[in-house]
Amino acid sequence: MPLPRPLVLASTSVYRQQLLARLNLPFSIAKPHVDESARDGEIAVVTAERLSREKAAAVATDFPDALIIGSDQVAVMGSEVFGKPMERQRAIQQLQRMRGRTVLFHTGVCLLDSRTGNSDTRVVSTEIAFRPLTDAEIERYVDAEQPFDCAGSAKSEGYGIALLEYIRSNDPTALIGLPLITLCQMLRSAGVPLP
Repeated sequence: MPLPRPLVLASTSVYRQQLLARLNLPFSIAKPHVDESARDGEIAVVTAERLSREKAAAVATDFPDALIIGSDQVAVMGSEVFGKPMERQRAIQQLQRMRGRTVLFHTGVCLLDSRTGNSDTRVVSTEIAFRPLTDAEIERYVDAEQPFDCAGSAKSEGYGIALLEYIRSNDPTALIGLPLITLCQMLRSAGVPLP
């Protein structure tokens, strides 16, 4: 069944692309040019929500009659925020800080109707408990999976699942980067045919 309008993913994340592809809907990819820094005094859940909106809005002028999906994820433990480590030593340090602790991953998703300017933005939070890992376990994991492009340095969809005691979420794909249950609700509300 054809879509009411083009669907655009405002992300170059391969993880988000793979997740959205599960819905069997045609979509385009656009790179949003957005500063992903948190604002002074901004809490993690607000950062995830704001950046999701900003990413969708950043590509709206290029797609004036589309439904645009923006998403962002922020990992936080207490007041400490964990971004993408980008290199081995930072990944090891992140996992050393998180071992034996609970971390919240806030994943924001925005569906923007570029024709009307209306948007729906939500945040899905996932609670992760890390096992009390040894330095050797952390280094073996980092060397095996090289999770340098993942907030929190662990890929739960891969080998990183072995680092965890539990995952608690109402929307399990949120942790990977795009909460599909929530997104499906948003898309149905926008008239996109889904089962």
